[in-house]
Amino acid sequence: METPTDCHIYNLTCYWTWMGLDGIARTKVKPQAEVTIKESLENSIAVNDLYINKKFPLLIDAREIKSISKEARDNFSIKNRSTNINSFAVIIESPLSRIIGNFFMGLNKPSVPAKLFNNEQDAIIWLKQYL
Repeated sequence: METPTDCHIYNLTCYWTWMGLDGIARTKVKPQAEVTIKESLENSIAVNDLYINKKFPLLIDAREIKSISKEARDNFSIKNRSTNINSFAVIIESPLSRIIGNFFMGLNKPSVPAKLFNNEQDAIIWLKQYL
């Protein structure tokens, strides 16, 4: 996933986050990011700030993640917290990102529709149904 040059991008500790021109939010994990609850909350605030009072899907590129804490996974599962996210897709590729993705989906069971993908194009096609 390429970061665009034609829109506002939140350059956060572990993520780049922006709203796509297609109405799908994007967040890309920075290389070798070690995500804790602090970075999770930072990104959640940025994502919710993309649109106020409007629900939207989110595309997450987790291919370069190094680790994610249990507390961060709990936060990202969107349970017991307010969010503008109505669905999310996670792009995985490496064996590590696949393990993290499967672990997250299996144990945390997100409260909105969520799915793992091997490529961006399939993820976007799936997310468009939630626009």
